[in-house]
Amino acid sequence: MLSTRFCGELIRRNKNLGLNEYKFLLKAIVSSGIGEQTYAPRMIFYGREECPTYDDGISEMDEFFHDSIDKLFKKTKISPSQIDVLVVNISMLATMPSLSSRIINHYKLRQDIKVYNLTGMGCSASPISINIVQNIFKIQKNKLALVVTSESLSPNWYSGNDRSMILANCLFRSGGCAILLTNKLDLKNKAMFKLKCLVRTHHGAKNESYNCCTQKEDDQGRIGFHLDKTLPKAATRAFVDNLKEIAPQILPIRELLRFAIVTTTLRILSRNSDKFGPRPPVINFKTGVDHFCLHAGGKAVIDGIGTNLNLSEYDLEPARMTLHRFGNTSASSLWYVLGYMEAKKRLKKGDRVFMISFGAGFKCNSCLWEVIKDFGGDGNVWEDCIDNYPPKTLANPFLEKYGWLQNEDPSTFYIPDDYVIP
Repeated sequence: MLSTRFCGELIRRNKNLGLNEYKFLLKAIVSSGIGEQTYAPRMIFYGREECPTYDDGISEMDEFFHDSIDKLFKKTKISPSQIDVLVVNISMLATMPSLSSRIINHYKLRQDIKVYNLTGMGCSASPISINIVQNIFKIQKNKLALVVTSESLSPNWYSGNDRSMILANCLFRSGGCAILLTNKLDLKNKAMFKLKCLVRTHHGAKNESYNCCTQKEDDQGRIGFHLDKTLPKAATRAFVDNLKEIAPQILPIRELLRFAIVTTTLRILSRNSDKFGPRPPVINFKTGVDHFCLHAGGKAVIDGIGTNLNLSEYDLEPARMTLHRFGNTSASSLWYVLGYMEAKKRLKKGDRVFMISFGAGFKCNSCLWEVIKDFGGDGNVWEDCIDNYPPKTLANPFLEKYGWLQNEDPSTFYIPDDYVIP
């Protein structure tokens, strides 16, 4: 677990950083929305972030796989031998044999299992994995699918000083999820959700979108994850295009008609007026959606979606709390957000949950789930802390501990080798 004190020590270990980088990191962390209880891979605590081994990435994934999948089989009382389809998405770690093969070997899954191993799909990989299973279920009946989603940070911790790349260290944290899906009618009474529709939008043909999130080397040859200034613009474009396609599938006709009439009227009025027209109308997604499961990619991402969809703080709370407690866990963050709703007992039979994610490429993928049963008291990843959320404040202690950096002079600043971080 990454405490404020340890984060300070971790940053100090990076000899490529100076005062200006410290100030940038302080500002980024303070405004990130991340708290003191997020997780990082073990190799960081062993001091190997600059030279991780191949085994660091493997062991990080194995530890997660065994824990989460074991719990899933125990909770659902499903045997590994019953799994017909396995989909694994880990974007930034490719192994030989594949990570999916490691799961098959460990759990001794059947030899006729259909396997899909996804890499490089980014934070939006979960809906892609779900879509693969959805398409298989259309042509094959009575199947069980296991979807495993996580991200390996061990080989991808950036130790350079490029600001566009050290920003990722402030946001991404360790985490993951295992999900069981089925189209077996005899398991309907055990299911929690039903997938209603899913839409994928990919703007990879646009250079600006393609280049806004990339893994690359900096000027010194250090590999990191580059987050470009064009990211907000690219995300907005993909988001708008995705909403255009999914809105007719999830909203009532009356809302679509209202939006069309208002939009047309305002367009006519602005055409006949010399003055700047009124603010464009916002389609009301709450007419067809009860809960919003948003990718906890960062405070700016959550704020942006909230503004565009005119959502309340109640709607944004699950994503904000997930970011604060667990950080951006890449493609698995959606399931932490959904877990928050479950732990808070927000989800009732018949409710509709709108799931939205973004990812490198650039992609925006979304889907709609229907809650098909009232949940009992089953615990999840939030079990040990849900009573403390939401906290009275999301402010983290970084500014209090390291705010003095803002007043330091770059020409005279230095940190002695024996300096003890407060």
